[in-house]
Amino acid sequence: MMYNNEQLSQHLRESSFDSVKCVIAGLTEGASCFIQATMLSVGNSTPPSFFLTGVPGLEAFHIWLSIPFCCLCVIALLGNSTILYAVITDSSLHEPMYYFLSLLSTTDIGITASSLPTTLGVLWFNARIISLDACIVQMFFLHGFTLMESSVLLAMAFDCFVAICNPLRYAVILTSSRIIKAAVVIFVRMLVNLMPLLLLLKRLSFCGSNMLSHSYCYHPDVIKCSCSSIKVNSICGLVALILTSGIDIPCIFLSYVLIIKSILSIASPEERKRAFGTCISHLGAVAIFYVPWVILALVHRFGHNAPPYVHTLMSNLHFLFPPVLNPIIYSVKTKQIRKAFRKFFPNTG
Repeated sequence: MMYNNEQLSQHLRESSFDSVKCVIAGLTEGASCFIQATMLSVGNSTPPSFFLTGVPGLEAFHIWLSIPFCCLCVIALLGNSTILYAVITDSSLHEPMYYFLSLLSTTDIGITASSLPTTLGVLWFNARIISLDACIVQMFFLHGFTLMESSVLLAMAFDCFVAICNPLRYAVILTSSRIIKAAVVIFVRMLVNLMPLLLLLKRLSFCGSNMLSHSYCYHPDVIKCSCSSIKVNSICGLVALILTSGIDIPCIFLSYVLIIKSILSIASPEERKRAFGTCISHLGAVAIFYVPWVILALVHRFGHNAPPYVHTLMSNLHFLFPPVLNPIIYSVKTKQIRKAFRKFFPNTG
């Protein structure tokens, strides 16, 4: 086909325009793909969130369930705070036994305060979403105070052992400086066992629904939500369990074997009764700390056919029972603590 000069110029302009349009379309499509890829990358880098669970099957009764839960928390916080304040302010209670009792009350306050915010958030406001970082912070305090309570119970068992088996050297063995060192060791032991568990959580990938089984973050529950390998986390958790409860429980048991042996060697029945009364409160504290834990483990292991709310209620009672019952046990069984309570609450009789 033959073009004159004017037609040729017009054809060249149209061809150039079409080329520019193709280039612009290509750039636009490329930019769109780049933006979509960037948004996907940003979405994937967003920290994961977890969904807390209230009481499955009883969601309509969450407000009513929050009433006894709040009452138990108030009893736990008020009772343990009173014991702690009494030991600090009453000079007659400045003895090793009551120093250890104040440590026990501190850990109970910490356990209650750690699980309280998220549980009330779920029961009152249906606030079920929690970020990974907030989850790790809650696990640090909840698991940390739980590990410390196990260590405190072991220290109190040693206190009972010395008081009954070697009473003449009690004040020499359990000095104030050694009790302070024991408290530091308990705290450091908690950090050494807990920090690897929490740091290893940051390496996990979470890509599912991330639905937790409780109204708080619980380490075994969180790692089950991971879509990457949790073998290292599980092994580390098992090692931490062995190095804490795996040592504490046998040592407490051994101390009471020696205590009972020493009590049976006492001739006077009255002296036996007095010696046994020295450690009865501690025995109660040990029972209410470990028995719900064992029952919860058995329910998780063998209670697969039980309704879901049974698991949830048992897990909440596991963390509520010790803080609620410890002040009651010590105020009933220990005369000095009863006197301290009457001093601060004179109208209670």
